[in-house]
Amino acid sequence: MTAPAPLSPGPAGTGFTGRRVVVTGGTRGIGRAIALAFARSGARLAVVHRTDGEPARRLAEELTAAGGESPVLVRADVTEPAGARLVADAVREHLGGVDVLVNNVGVDGHAKFEDLDQAEWHRVLNHNTTSVYQVTHALVGLLAEGASVVNVGASVALRGRPLGVHYSASKAALVGFTRALAKELGGRGVRVNTVAPGVTETEPGAGLPAPVAERIAGMTALGRLGRPEDVAGAVLYLAGDAAAYVTGVTLDVDGGI
Repeated sequence: MTAPAPLSPGPAGTGFTGRRVVVTGGTRGIGRAIALAFARSGARLAVVHRTDGEPARRLAEELTAAGGESPVLVRADVTEPAGARLVADAVREHLGGVDVLVNNVGVDGHAKFEDLDQAEWHRVLNHNTTSVYQVTHALVGLLAEGASVVNVGASVALRGRPLGVHYSASKAALVGFTRALAKELGGRGVRVNTVAPGVTETEPGAGLPAPVAERIAGMTALGRLGRPEDVAGAVLYLAGDAAAYVTGVTLDVDGGI
């Protein structure tokens, strides 16, 4: 089945003009698409990444071209408290506060449960769950009234996935985190939500083997794998004024699998 072309992004300077947006894990895949979508919508950006290199350099150039204002790139390991504090210091210095926080850092993991050792368990939980706590905790005092926190989870969180007990558990934890924090911060007008992507082809041709990709695409109602832009669109919706009365939700972006 031939997939329709993705929607073109809106013109620069619409939707989030001047709003201060922090995106973690922003140099590749879904995070990159999210950062670019905010830049095209006029946001002022701080993008967090773990390692320097070509992806970070190229993203900085693309963000500047898309939004006109040079972004702040912060190199930090946000699975550690010191890394999260580094992010907070940079955001305080360069942006002064936060209107939108997108917690996108995450890793995948595949292991039979009987082979799942402590190191692999902690690697996945630290990236997918602890990083969300670390960054949000470090920035909570900088969230403006009416700010939005959007966590990037996974649609397998409530379905479970064979060979992925640790991954499924790490993403399921975000459902409770989101629901509870929404209740705590609601008095400040701060909204907390999660997007839960299905299988997303972040690098076409370099991801799943073709037979596997075709099988999974056939399981979806829309007959295709997700694209990073699909997830970015959902993030911008939850972060924006159209979702002003939406908080505590987990929004599946999985093509109806």
